[in-house]
Amino acid sequence: MIDAESGAHLWVDQFDTNLANLAKAQNEITGRLAWTLNMELLSDASRRIEHETGVDPDARDLIMRGWALWYGPMSLKAKQEAQTAFERALQIDPASVDARIGLARILANRATNSWSNATFQQEAVQRDLARGEQLLSEAIASDPNQPMAYAVMGFMQRLQARLPKSRIALEKALALDPNSEWANMQLGWTLMFLGECEDAIPLGEKSLRLSPRDPNINIRYELLGYCHLVLNHVDEAINLLIKGRNANPRDWFFSYGLAGALALKGDLDGAKAALAESLKIKPEVTSLAQFYAWVPWASKNNSPKYWAQEDKTLNEGLRRIGFPEK
Repeated sequence: MIDAESGAHLWVDQFDTNLANLAKAQNEITGRLAWTLNMELLSDASRRIEHETGVDPDARDLIMRGWALWYGPMSLKAKQEAQTAFERALQIDPASVDARIGLARILANRATNSWSNATFQQEAVQRDLARGEQLLSEAIASDPNQPMAYAVMGFMQRLQARLPKSRIALEKALALDPNSEWANMQLGWTLMFLGECEDAIPLGEKSLRLSPRDPNINIRYELLGYCHLVLNHVDEAINLLIKGRNANPRDWFFSYGLAGALALKGDLDGAKAALAESLKIKPEVTSLAQFYAWVPWASKNNSPKYWAQEDKTLNEGLRRIGFPEK
């Protein structure tokens, strides 16, 4: 991709694929190309808007800036700035479907992060989720063919432990856009918590192929690592969790999962070291009960099939190194 004004190269990539199934290869290349170019164009537009300080941005500019911030490396500052951009866009254009979807996705993410905060207020989380669902319902009523609206709705419904509804919404998103990287990944997470990890793995792998250079690629490795772990594919799980930890050492889920996986493999010293790392990053989670308080949609009551799989694998590994139940 070349800047028409300056002639400078903005982006270049190559694709390695198996030509045995050319139709499938072409489809995935098209999807990955569309996703990657969209990210590059959003990033470029965001830089232009930021530099043109004398120009008052319109709603479309603000929406592009919001998405560029969202798809960049995760940070609290970036997410706050993205929310501000979507809020301003909605003020300028109250009918904007894209601003509603972007703001709902930010609210869903904020609700997720609230569970990681020891001082979070359940009322605030529920307010965010309720507002997000209202924004998405309005967006879908205005334009029922927006795949991202259904994908974010499915994400929100999973946070509320409404897993069957989450699955329906995410399958609708993929029916509208089979190459939506995020919808593939989110349906993978929902299927995992429904206890259908065998079906979740291909979706996680497709998400990884569609966006192999994503700055938040660790989330894909997390999905695949935990799926393989609860299926007792210990070696595959360890490999994927290490890749995810390398991509984002601040995410305690990787060291927590590695502790259980390494213990199952018999490497108790390595497992204890991984657990110590998890506790250093996330000191609030010092028992299995506290883990499920942080991830309520994975609990025995909300996700019985997945919980049973996890209890025989991850939890069993953690018990072997003395991790308490409560």
